[in-house]
Amino acid sequence: MSRGGMGGRMSKGDRGRLVWNHSTHIPGLIRVLETLIAQEPDIQTVTPGRLSTVRSNAPHLRLKVSVPIRGGYKIIARKGKSAQEVFILTSLEQASLESAILRAL
Repeated sequence: MSRGGMGGRMSKGDRGRLVWNHSTHIPGLIRVLETLIAQEPDIQTVTPGRLSTVRSNAPHLRLKVSVPIRGGYKIIARKGKSAQEVFILTSLEQASLESAILRAL
């Protein structure tokens, strides 16, 4: 994989971009996001956001569509006692994005 400009990382042959703006991510999250970008050409940009500690425990990595944002959706990634916001800019409808996330997991 080659490094794209503007702090992003480009996958071979894809238009989607994974933005690296944090040094810390939930374990396994980047692999799932790269798979999501590779399998879904309608995803333009994926940006992992704030990482936080939560009370409940999620034994396995889960991604849930949270709310629509301008041009896409905010996703909440959960594993263990960590939660991380992920912003996805896409033309996909929510149901299609949820299906793509399930395939990527």
